[in-house]
Amino acid sequence: MISTTLSPLVEKLSTLLSAHPAAPVLVALDGRCGSGKTTLAAQLARQFPQSITVHTDDFYLPPASRVANWEQIPCANMDLERLRTSAHPRPGRQAVPYPCYSCRAGAYLPEQCFAPQPLVIVEGSYSCHPTLADCYDLKVFVTCSKEEQARRLLAREGERYSGFTARWIPLEEGYFAKFQIEQTVDFILDTTC
Repeated sequence: MISTTLSPLVEKLSTLLSAHPAAPVLVALDGRCGSGKTTLAAQLARQFPQSITVHTDDFYLPPASRVANWEQIPCANMDLERLRTSAHPRPGRQAVPYPCYSCRAGAYLPEQCFAPQPLVIVEGSYSCHPTLADCYDLKVFVTCSKEEQARRLLAREGERYSGFTARWIPLEEGYFAKFQIEQTVDFILDTTC
């Protein structure tokens, strides 16, 4: 379903939460950089206060652990196995361990544990990768026009904007195309407005 409003997504999440009161509902928010994934996650967290948000940015691989030529391989800079085991709660689990890698610090941060919540929002690029697809109850692709993406990234990143156009946008677009992410999600949310 393609939408420009949150109403259908909120309704679907409400339905899923009602239908699965004993197990956490997992939603993935994947999409283009600058499209509004983090903003959407924050909006959903306000709408559903009994939730936790997991950011895929915390699951980058340290540079020494990446394969050679990772910059030419979509998703090769991500630790998808750690994301799968850490951020996707299993039935009966008392807490969700959350070891984060910080690219800025160049190190893993101290592990945190979050209390289980009815809703887990996994936000960020690569969250709908096929190796994670079976983890989710709902998958959302967040997009916007190329012009709006450029405007937002330039405003957000400033002098780092050229790195997005040279590296991150091509890697993400390669990932979307290779794994047909837009064709495999439940909702597409266009935030171009």
